[in-house]
Amino acid sequence: MKREMEILCLGNELLIGKTLNTNAHWLAGRATSLGMLVKRIIIAGDDVGEIATVVQEVLDRKPRFIITTGGLGPTFDDKTLAGIAKALNLKLKVNDEALEMVRRKYEEHFNKRIEKKELTPARIKMATLPEGAKPLPNPAGTAPGALISAKKTLLVVLPGVPPEMEMIFEDSVVPLLRKEVGMIGFFERSIYVDGIAESTLAPMIDSVMQNNPTVYVKSHVYVKSHSGSERQRPRIELHFSTTSRNARVARSCLGNAASQLSKLIERDGGHTVPQEVGQ
Repeated sequence: MKREMEILCLGNELLIGKTLNTNAHWLAGRATSLGMLVKRIIIAGDDVGEIATVVQEVLDRKPRFIITTGGLGPTFDDKTLAGIAKALNLKLKVNDEALEMVRRKYEEHFNKRIEKKELTPARIKMATLPEGAKPLPNPAGTAPGALISAKKTLLVVLPGVPPEMEMIFEDSVVPLLRKEVGMIGFFERSIYVDGIAESTLAPMIDSVMQNNPTVYVKSHVYVKSHSGSERQRPRIELHFSTTSRNARVARSCLGNAASQLSKLIERDGGHTVPQEVGQ
């Protein structure tokens, strides 16, 4: 349970296909590299009731962490904090620490510009958090993140702007994750295969995973064009991954599994190929 995480990405722009969900891709990869086990990635729109329902559903599964992205800005459609407050039955309240963060940001930003820098209602909105939330400094933007404890689950609330989300994650969230998982790391390698069907590979993968129970093997099929030809051929990436506290042991396990599977493939007439630049 300490390693389980769910990611909740909020915004109508994600649901209508206007914005590519790069935040989910980045967060999943970064969290996995730190030894976390990402169980689900969920997208919901800018609706308080919908956000509350999804948060409640995730909390019922009792992950150690929920990370949300999006919906912390000053505009009417930024409803993440209101939805979380509703899910947790908490009141929204201006947080003095968060308000000071917002005030300092506007003073820094507008000192060089001719524009009013007072704390307008829209700006105060960014410092209005569920009661008991801890604001997380935003080095790259104005809206603070937030950390909220809900029984045994920690909700980490991050902005949707990628540089802001990434910087808060690195500064404030990574230490929390490392505290939970200790020195566990994520290790991976891939081999690429031609001349064999994925259905033929399936029992080989099963056999190798049974012989190497700490290693997970996943096949990914894509199409590669022949040089100077319109013909296309399938190429398969075999991705090996494991988690371990010991890098040497992890790499040895991955190497053994990759070697075993390569031998089975070659015995069946397939062959491995070197990874190409850009793959």
